Amino acid sequence: MTTGLSGTFAFNGTNFNQYPTTHRWVERTQYGIDGGAHPVYAQNRSYEMTWNLISIENAQQIINFYNLVGNTGTVTTCLPEWGQVDYRFKNYSGTTLEEPQMQGYFMGFIEELRLIVLNVNTT
Repeated sequence: MTTGLSGTFAFNGTNFNQYPTTHRWVERTQYGIDGGAHPVYAQNRSYEMTWNLISIENAQQIINFYNLVGNTGTVTTCLPEWGQVDYRFKNYSGTTLEEPQMQGYFMGFIEELRLIVLNVNTT
């Protein structure tokens, strides 16, 4: 894994044509409490990205990324580093992608495209 200050989202070194409108680290599932009264969480995290009014061409780039790896491969994803307040980006290898979800169409743009990056190991 490498760390950089690019401020750019990317899959396998290819920058996104359009920056996500919103993006966030998804809260991990809590599986219970251990004997020391500490919460037990899943190790890996997920990252959600949403684009509003994304052009057909830029949406196709995201869909092509998914189609390239689908359910059979992994991707190196450049995301804001978890737990850092200075908004550094970091490459996370071994991530997988959930199928992109799209809804709505308005004047040549997709109203919303959502993609979740799974299996992000932040340890």
